[in-house]
Amino acid sequence: MNDADQARQWIAHDPDERDRAELAAIVESAGGGDAHAQAELADRMGSRLVFGTAGLRGAIGAGPNRMNTAVVTTATVGLSVVLREDCGDGFLVVIGYDARHRSEEFARTAAGVLVAAGGRVALLPHQTPTPVLAFAVQHLGADAGIMITASHNPPADNGYKVYLGGRMVGASERGAQLVSPTDARVMAAIVAAGWADGVPNADEGWIVLGDEIEDAYAAAAAELLARLAIRTGERADLAGLRVVLTAMHGVGARLASRVLRAAGVSDLLLVAGQRDPDPDFPTVPFPNPEEPGALDMAIDLARRTQADLVVALDPDADRCSVAVPDATVETGWRQLSGDQLGAVLGEYFAIAYAGDSAAVLARSIVSSSLLERIAGRHGVGSAQTLTGFKWITRAAGIVYGYEEAIGYCLNPEVVRDKDGITAALIACQLAASGKLAGRSLLDTLDDLAVEHGLYATAPLSFRVADRALITAALATLAADPPKLLAGAPVIDFVDLGAGYLGLAPTEGYRFETDRGDRVVVRPSGTEPKLKCYLEVVTPVPDRARLPVAKADAEARLAQIKAELNDLLGLSQTRVLR
Repeated sequence: MNDADQARQWIAHDPDERDRAELAAIVESAGGGDAHAQAELADRMGSRLVFGTAGLRGAIGAGPNRMNTAVVTTATVGLSVVLREDCGDGFLVVIGYDARHRSEEFARTAAGVLVAAGGRVALLPHQTPTPVLAFAVQHLGADAGIMITASHNPPADNGYKVYLGGRMVGASERGAQLVSPTDARVMAAIVAAGWADGVPNADEGWIVLGDEIEDAYAAAAAELLARLAIRTGERADLAGLRVVLTAMHGVGARLASRVLRAAGVSDLLLVAGQRDPDPDFPTVPFPNPEEPGALDMAIDLARRTQADLVVALDPDADRCSVAVPDATVETGWRQLSGDQLGAVLGEYFAIAYAGDSAAVLARSIVSSSLLERIAGRHGVGSAQTLTGFKWITRAAGIVYGYEEAIGYCLNPEVVRDKDGITAALIACQLAASGKLAGRSLLDTLDDLAVEHGLYATAPLSFRVADRALITAALATLAADPPKLLAGAPVIDFVDLGAGYLGLAPTEGYRFETDRGDRVVVRPSGTEPKLKCYLEVVTPVPDRARLPVAKADAEARLAQIKAELNDLLGLSQTRVLR
């Protein structure tokens, strides 16, 4: 069956009139010889969305390889089959949604399918941050949670995250995202479900929650702040800190403002042009705080108001980035990388749990190995996991976990996922404490470099229009692995698909030189990108030699980036970082 015939069959069973009309128009244009329409049709019909690093995610549109009512319907009935098998009738699912195009519509579609399948459904009352949904799964004792979001993806995208709780997993995993083998069971049930128009869907029967979930979430964040202050013996007055906050056109501004102000951040300035939810993200090319230029408006406001800290949330507020004053850079402000903030937060948690070897600081294999050194210095445990918070938060004994892509889990007992709002709160605490001592977060990083050596990291990502380019690049790398990297011999080349450190196989490669520099290359699980994670390690004999160490590390990272450009054969694609 060709693409057009498959599309006509899809149209015949698509329950959404708008999606049917959209796909029919593409079929007609493709039949008339429109090459763009033919390529679009092949992409939409050539595969189907599957659960990746963070659930289902893709561009909104008709067809099995897009986010639409039909895909949400079959995904939800597949989930309901597994829930009923493991929990029986009456399973409880809580559903949240962000402000992206069609998010609320998809949430209500999912609610109707679950009710018709015999489940109980609690719908969050309005657009909400993803950490609130992750919190609600544990707080309500739900068997599962669904969050409709595409996080920091481009405006055209949406997504479908699944969390497991209640009777589906053990206590140490409740509230974490879906992983294998359950994801494979759900996908098998989706395939077996057939066409979306044959799935029963109720028009009512779910409950809409009030604001009690957000109230409880805010209280849990405040309790964590107080608990860490007791453990570390340090609590700064946040009223002395001037903070600029941007929500990046997402859903985080209201709740983050509430949490920060309740903790004492009375001098809080919001970036007005990015405060209110807007699914088109008009002021940024990509709504990701890591992207070049994403923090320009926030840094401009901070510079004009002489602020102490910039905090940026991504659109669903599960990720957080910060910037601090730095007279050595042109803008006067330096944005910390995910690894840098991860180390600063890791040091704070290591101090809080010092001497407790059962308390674990966890990181993904693409994040800086500095966290292990920090953990060892303070006598706490450490762990590496596969990429993604669905794995990080499952590390046994975790009290803190992070990933270089500005994601931080700081309160896993109540939010077993990354949480940008709580990360912002703790970052403000550390910035306020440093300010009282005449120091900044940059001084903490320098302290860590002097004690452990300078662990410098950098990302390099290639965005492609054709995912086949990613497959080809990985094949090229496997066929001819590098012998040298930045002039140092490569002593270890690992196919992550064969497993690494006892972890489950995953697509990608890791290689390391005899001087400790390493690169991990893997395809993104959420976007059409090939991602490279670079780390170089430079000894720092004393503080006076830190500038030389930084210059050396920067030069080596630049050299490795150039070598990877040539090695992967993707120099003509869009290099992101």
